[in-house]
Amino acid sequence: MMANLFSTFDPSTNHSLSLNWFSTTIVFFMMPTLFWLAPCRWTQAWLLLTFQVHKEFKILIKTSKYSGSTLIFSTLLIFIMINNFMGLFPYVFTCSSHLNFSLYLSIPLWLSFMIFGWIVNTTHMLAHLVPQGAPSMLLPFLVLIETISNIIRPGTLAIRLTANMIAGHLLITLLSSSGPHLSFFLCNILITTQILLLILESAVAIIQSYVFSILATLYSSEAN
Repeated sequence: MMANLFSTFDPSTNHSLSLNWFSTTIVFFMMPTLFWLAPCRWTQAWLLLTFQVHKEFKILIKTSKYSGSTLIFSTLLIFIMINNFMGLFPYVFTCSSHLNFSLYLSIPLWLSFMIFGWIVNTTHMLAHLVPQGAPSMLLPFLVLIETISNIIRPGTLAIRLTANMIAGHLLITLLSSSGPHLSFFLCNILITTQILLLILESAVAIIQSYVFSILATLYSSEAN
């Protein structure tokens, strides 16, 4: 029995052993192995998804010198997307609804971009702080605003992913908790609503992983 509504997002709430965070490793078990000469359909679907994501990020990373970095962002998108989908299954812990999960992804990426940009492309990073054609009287304020916006980027990435994932799960939990007290007709309406919400959450799981990885790619292109 849940103590409160948010106990479904508590990593320590389970019956015997605290293995909830172990659900993040499910993605590694879902990756197909390339042992066979003729790949199976699951392997072909996985390779097709990887190639399509690679083409998407290749457009954003315009410099051919860093074209290999698309593998990092493709892996990031697939990793977040599968973890988002895992949270839609019953009794599976939703890792992406926690700031711990999101911050551990966004902060290292942002730090690596900033360190690389300020060491290798210092002039380019300084030029980013001042928009072209800005009046000289507003330059100190613009530099301050751009600096603050750069600092809060990992937080906005993490909060966006966490808030969007936890909102849908809370709505589904709220609606499902009222099921035993409804009549047969209203229960059928509730089940239909839950199915529609699950479809919506599936779309949100894909969109949020795409937004997270696309924004990380755009932040990296600014440092190059």
